[in-house]
Amino acid sequence: MSLIQPLFRLLCVLSLVLASSGSGLHGCNNSVSHEYCVLGAGPAGLQMGYFLSRSQRDYIILERNTGPGSFFHRYPRHRKLISINKIYTGRRNKEFNLRHDWNSLLSDRSDLLFQRISRELYPNADDFPRYLSMFESELGLKVKYGADIGRIKASDFNGSQGYVLTDQNGVSYQCSVLLVSTGLWVPQQVDFLGSDLVEGYESIPTDPEEFKDQAVLILGKGNSAFETAQSILGRASRIHLYSPSPVRLAWQTHYVGDLRAINNELLDTYQLKSLDGLVEGRLEDIAIVRREKDGGKRRTAKKRSQTSTEGKGQLYLTLTELLDNQNGNNISKVTGQNLPGYHTDNFSLRQPYDRVIRCLGFRFNFSIFDGSAQPPQSSGARGRLPGVTAWYEGRGTPNLFVLGTAAHSLDYRMSAGGFVHGFRYTVRAVHKILEQRYHNIAWPATKLPISQLQSWILRRVNEASGPYQMFGVLGDIILLRGSYCEYLEEFPLQALPQLFALSGRPLSDHGLLVLVMQYGLNRTDTLGPGRAESEWTKAWRSNFLHPVLYYYNTLPTEKDMRQRPVGWPLPRPDAVHHMVEDFLTEWDQPISHSQPLRRFLEHCLQTDLRAFYAESCFLLSLTSRTPPLFCHQGYLRKQGIVGNGHLWQHAREAGLMADHQGDITPRDETSVTEYLKHAGAAVVSTMNFDL
Repeated sequence: MSLIQPLFRLLCVLSLVLASSGSGLHGCNNSVSHEYCVLGAGPAGLQMGYFLSRSQRDYIILERNTGPGSFFHRYPRHRKLISINKIYTGRRNKEFNLRHDWNSLLSDRSDLLFQRISRELYPNADDFPRYLSMFESELGLKVKYGADIGRIKASDFNGSQGYVLTDQNGVSYQCSVLLVSTGLWVPQQVDFLGSDLVEGYESIPTDPEEFKDQAVLILGKGNSAFETAQSILGRASRIHLYSPSPVRLAWQTHYVGDLRAINNELLDTYQLKSLDGLVEGRLEDIAIVRREKDGGKRRTAKKRSQTSTEGKGQLYLTLTELLDNQNGNNISKVTGQNLPGYHTDNFSLRQPYDRVIRCLGFRFNFSIFDGSAQPPQSSGARGRLPGVTAWYEGRGTPNLFVLGTAAHSLDYRMSAGGFVHGFRYTVRAVHKILEQRYHNIAWPATKLPISQLQSWILRRVNEASGPYQMFGVLGDIILLRGSYCEYLEEFPLQALPQLFALSGRPLSDHGLLVLVMQYGLNRTDTLGPGRAESEWTKAWRSNFLHPVLYYYNTLPTEKDMRQRPVGWPLPRPDAVHHMVEDFLTEWDQPISHSQPLRRFLEHCLQTDLRAFYAESCFLLSLTSRTPPLFCHQGYLRKQGIVGNGHLWQHAREAGLMADHQGDITPRDETSVTEYLKHAGAAVVSTMNFDL
């Protein structure tokens, strides 16, 4: 008996070690607990893991597969990513370059960029898991692989709702906060008669030779459908794409999830009448039926090649209303009268197909949540996504946040929140919300004298990557405090009514400004004449991406947000200023950009924001009791224009400035001088952002 007890204890400890990989253990009941559980080690999960690690929180990332980014080992099927990897921008500014790097995750490591793995503009899909593995290993993130979570339920933890996750080995993970970053990987399907005869995008062969001289019908008109069509374009005899909606082109809609040019070669063969084409119709109304080649239909003289589909019979698209037996008991016994071509002899899809392929995208996996923990289906995106609040918390599931592609319901078909170059910023925003809610750490803010606000705004619109990528969704909030302001970066705009609760930053009587990047609402031919506005006096007519400033005397309410004009990211403001769109996306010109911005700020702040030379400040100080704010905050304090670290050091070494006069803002906030020292550029109205 004395030998059995130690052996039992040893086996118990070994089983727990194997099951938990070093996580906090609780007895011998296969249970571990963490403050934060991140479900999924894809790009969103690793991005959140980085922020949690940097803030030294208790977290674990749970991944069912053996490595990160497992989705990309299989998808896209034809192995070409459509995310831009533009390495050569002509700039050395790291923040600016992220505007054109759609694959890298955010970190304080300037070398942890995707370009270390690939330098192709459209990389191979195999490169992305390699990058994620590098990101995880070099940052030392806490990831537990092989943990296949099959059940998630809500549980009460000290009066607050938490979550218990159970894996395939029966190990339970107790989490105060659950961060779901599983992405979308369940194939989207539509139930129609004969859907069992359809091949799925997830399982089709990728060798074009297997489609040689075959007629192919593809259900869907998204990137996966066109990617599939393009791969077999030179082998298939004809390719037809069928879906309810017309094709949407990304360069027309400005939505990166719509059809990208890299996949649209079939549009050429369609418009130039080379046997391929696009057709619209409801998927719920169709039926796919198999009919033997001699099944009563007149055979044509065309001879088909011997393929893997030979002998299986040909597939026809018909309408359920034309079938005699809609229960599907004997749909292969169809006659000519059951086909649309019998009733309309020029019906577009009257010819038979060798294969029908479903390419309808993916949906969120709701099946692992029990009723107490399951977020509702979103009202948009055909219910494929979980419904979330404006701050990415599941609706009706407190302390459960949705990250990455799965949180795209907030900006579906509007911005880039469903893609790496977008959700890396929304994940960062969620982390700031977590820090405020659970650790009482307010949203980071930069304290600025009002005289420097214009220069700061110009810097942000010319280099910031977050508002540029998440246009209309994330914006900069400027809390006005009289002679100074607090600048909050990349706040979720739809959550503006909850600003204080989410950021910990109260609003003053002076109001606030919101800086947003957005496209124009005017529908125009994106490649036609008159597509762009170049006159700054008509900046409000800008069609392409441009900065917009909203001024509010008081914080908008939730009712204001609900009643905002269609297409607007925010409610109607007390004043609004559009900076005219710029062909080079460089908003730094004195007449078209800087001067109109200054006049708008002066109108909102009721303050003279002009910049003066020292000689002018000296004269105004002698002749006026109230010299301009610029002179008061700069010249009269012997500080002049705020410069970068090199300029301060040069002035000190030359004996022009005492050592204690280096900063103009308190040390308890992120200071202008410190920011500029790292950014390496002087704050003036016409700036060189590459120094």
